[in-house]
Amino acid sequence: MTRKFSTIELCAGGGGQALGLELAGFDHAAVVEYESQFCATLRSNRPQWNVLEQDIRDLRPRDFRGLDLLAAGVPCPPFSIAGKQLGKNDERDMFPAALDLIEGARPRGVLFENVPGLASEKFLSYRRKLLERLVKLGYQPVWRVLQAADFGVPQLRPRFILIALKPRDAERFRWPLPQGKRCMVGETLVDLMGANGWAGARSWSMRAAGIAPTVVGGSKKHGGPDLGPTRAKQKWRELGVDGMGIADAAPDGQFNEAGLPRLTVRMVARVQGFPDSWEFVGKKTIAYRQVGNAFPPLVAKVVGNAIRAAFEKRTSYPSASPEKDLEVCLLEKQTPYRKLCRASKALKR
Repeated sequence: MTRKFSTIELCAGGGGQALGLELAGFDHAAVVEYESQFCATLRSNRPQWNVLEQDIRDLRPRDFRGLDLLAAGVPCPPFSIAGKQLGKNDERDMFPAALDLIEGARPRGVLFENVPGLASEKFLSYRRKLLERLVKLGYQPVWRVLQAADFGVPQLRPRFILIALKPRDAERFRWPLPQGKRCMVGETLVDLMGANGWAGARSWSMRAAGIAPTVVGGSKKHGGPDLGPTRAKQKWRELGVDGMGIADAAPDGQFNEAGLPRLTVRMVARVQGFPDSWEFVGKKTIAYRQVGNAFPPLVAKVVGNAIRAAFEKRTSYPSASPEKDLEVCLLEKQTPYRKLCRASKALKR
């Protein structure tokens, strides 16, 4: 890497996306998060980051002009299948605030990450308006649902990813391709599971030779430190894990060799793709919420690398052409949006 690109991270949470973009060669001009303990985690792990503890609606766009990338993991409950799916009627919907910042700051590119529910038919109208606004601002937006398990994360964690770049960058953008053999839960966690002397750790890892279901972190109002709804807990049980709670420590030498251990916060963090060096500030419930709601750093890294490749006028992934990605948007069959896309493409001529 010969050059670092600048970025601002909105709704940074426990730092998954910010860490991944750092690994991809982005420098953070600011990392913005509303919750104080989440900010404590960010400052603890990266003292050099400019962590702003505030609501993104209070930011001044002019303070961030000239940045290469605006990245945001805006709150997902408005679009989550586990919630009420209120969309724009949910007070936690921060897309409008993020779009206002984009309009004022005019970054070179935009990265949005959210739950796959945003790609559903229910939110077609909301999605169309989001894309239309980005096109009016001079960007060419494309989106896909990427599966975290395709990028080194031992978890079935589909995420809605929207990339919006200026036309000359957009024509060079390619989506990252799946990265070979998938990682399994057992092989990922065997050393942590046996750290306190549990004799059954090795045999447990053989039983846990599968991909985990999506980790659910809960919200500030709802959800505690467990591994999600009933269906997810059943999947965890099939992997040899008791999903009814989160343990304070790995099983010790007295634990039943054929028993069902619970995961610790550190184990779940590794399932999310965090390095063991990344520490989460707060008691178990708040730490687990930071882990469970994160965008896996390994996925953020490959997406960041793809954006970086476009910025550097090179193509690193031989995937489908950006025109076909744009066609995905056009297939939403909204005539005004089709006209806007044609107008946006004309900007690069």
